[in-house]
Amino acid sequence: MRVAIAGAGKVGRSIARELIDNDHEILMLDKDPEKARPDVVRGARIILADACEISSLEEAGLPSCQVVVAATGDDKVNLVVSLLAKTEYGVPRVVARVNHPKNEWLFDESWGVDVAVSTPRLLSALVEEAVTVGDLVRLMTFRQGSANLVELTLAPDSHVAGTRVDGVGWPADTALVAIIRGGAVIAPTPDDTLEAGDELMFVSAPEQEQLLEDLLGD
Repeated sequence: MRVAIAGAGKVGRSIARELIDNDHEILMLDKDPEKARPDVVRGARIILADACEISSLEEAGLPSCQVVVAATGDDKVNLVVSLLAKTEYGVPRVVARVNHPKNEWLFDESWGVDVAVSTPRLLSALVEEAVTVGDLVRLMTFRQGSANLVELTLAPDSHVAGTRVDGVGWPADTALVAIIRGGAVIAPTPDDTLEAGDELMFVSAPEQEQLLEDLLGD
């Protein structure tokens, strides 16, 4: 897969290294000569250019990319890159970094964003996930807000503890995708039984989240 990353800072470099390790072809753009050094990420092609300029994106060959990641530290730049990638070049998948939570509402399909990743929100969600039992925690939003990845740790007094997966009347547009139990990840089957202390991972429509939390509560 060919991936273009706008921003060769710490975040962009980390993403690039991970993707290169997974055998993807990586192109990076940054207008800062220090960040856009040829050796900044081994195995990546680096272009010294402003990712907000059409000429730079043309040079990068954006139409041949399957994914664009807008990973700069400037939300305005990330929005412009996302919009150009989607509307000018029809890139199938655009992922954008949200630096300031107050700007998160802008990162949707109207700006060409398929997936918005807010580091502050993700960190706070992970803190909540670590300490919260019995309450639903939203970890990530997919595809213009049409579905969320959510987690709930089953409380000891939950009325579904001891119930088989196929015995629970799950809300519509909700899928149980993993059970984390004792450090092991279980791909749930209809015959599996839910246990107190299970971390349950769901992909769910936003409007179903309250129903899901009520269902799994005490």
